[in-house]
Amino acid sequence: MTHLLDVWFGQAKAGALSQDEAGALSYAYYPNYLIGQEQRAISFSMPLQEAPYADRIVRPFFSGLLPDEGARQRLAGALGISAGNAFGLLEVIGGECAGALSLYPPGQEPQSWDGDGVEILSPARLEEILGMLRERPLLGGEEGVRLSLAGAQDKLAVCVEGENIGLAKGGRPTTHILKPLIQALDGTVENELFCLRLAARLKLPVPSVEMQHGGAIPFLLIERYDRSRHKDGTITRLHQEDFCQALSVPPELKYEEEGGPGAERSLDLIDRATARPAADRLAFIRMLIFHYLVGNADAHGKNYALLYRAKVPDLAPLYDVVCTAAYPRLAKKLAMAIGGRSLPDTIQLKHWLTLVPDTRGAQRLLIKDMTELAGRIRGEADKLLAEFEDAGTSHEILNTVRGIIETRAAHLLRITHA
Repeated sequence: MTHLLDVWFGQAKAGALSQDEAGALSYAYYPNYLIGQEQRAISFSMPLQEAPYADRIVRPFFSGLLPDEGARQRLAGALGISAGNAFGLLEVIGGECAGALSLYPPGQEPQSWDGDGVEILSPARLEEILGMLRERPLLGGEEGVRLSLAGAQDKLAVCVEGENIGLAKGGRPTTHILKPLIQALDGTVENELFCLRLAARLKLPVPSVEMQHGGAIPFLLIERYDRSRHKDGTITRLHQEDFCQALSVPPELKYEEEGGPGAERSLDLIDRATARPAADRLAFIRMLIFHYLVGNADAHGKNYALLYRAKVPDLAPLYDVVCTAAYPRLAKKLAMAIGGRSLPDTIQLKHWLTLVPDTRGAQRLLIKDMTELAGRIRGEADKLLAEFEDAGTSHEILNTVRGIIETRAAHLLRITHA
């Protein structure tokens, strides 16, 4: 028996996700969608066509809508579904995915939002939910909540109205991602807050972020860049897909050494997919440099994305930036190698230069960007630390992060001036 889920792109029924008796997935656009005015491909990996797409293409994309690794295992356990059953998980929680897609059984459709589909969280209820997220990522199984977010961290999509945080019910789009601390890694909330705020000071595209507490539990509220809030209060979902989805790479193979996208494949994707490939190539390389400078070795293919403000996408802003080098137990190898080198202290200028064409102009521009970011980041980090201290935001991990930035910046300035 074949099982079906309708895949909605905004308010348009785009196609059907199917699972056959052997568990294989397929996806086909509906004929009426292909001839309609709102037709848009749901993924760079699945251009508009009448023929269905097979499991090899479909599974990486739809699995990429779900949490990764341990978070997916915990979610599956809470729902009583196999962690490998992407279809079954999406059937339960696929109502509010990253981007503009939602998945519903045939006969159901996204509910129209009337402005009331939010459960405002009291301080006690918020603290309770923060405690629940470890066992039930995304609050899987909570009545009326159908939320799916990719990533390995326990997090939750929420609605923020003024000072209020709420759970979305029915068809209400969420506006922010709530991210509590990562278990067994001290200070991750302060760490990520610092890195994202530092990126903004260096004029890199990054969502707004703030730190709050639910009782004694700190968490981040990160504004969703794939949502657009209008003056009348309505919210539009903007479509997005990460690089693994766009390249049909399963999420469990997101690291380059496991077969995931590296810098070369990512730059090639940008060339083929985006509306402004030259500008987005430069932006992507600046992101690579920033991840290096702040010691984030976990910037893999699912931490870069295409954002569809129109039919042709742009490179999405930075997200999920944590100084992983501050934690001795975490891997030191970069998720994406630079010129074939993944150990940070072995990367020399010649390795960075492999990111750009072998022309004097392109190489000069790269060296200029490296020098500028490395030259500014230490001063901006010191100013930001002072601001944190004035605001009462402190954690010993921030001094460790600052030391790593010092070492990395000094190395980049040394190799660019040699």
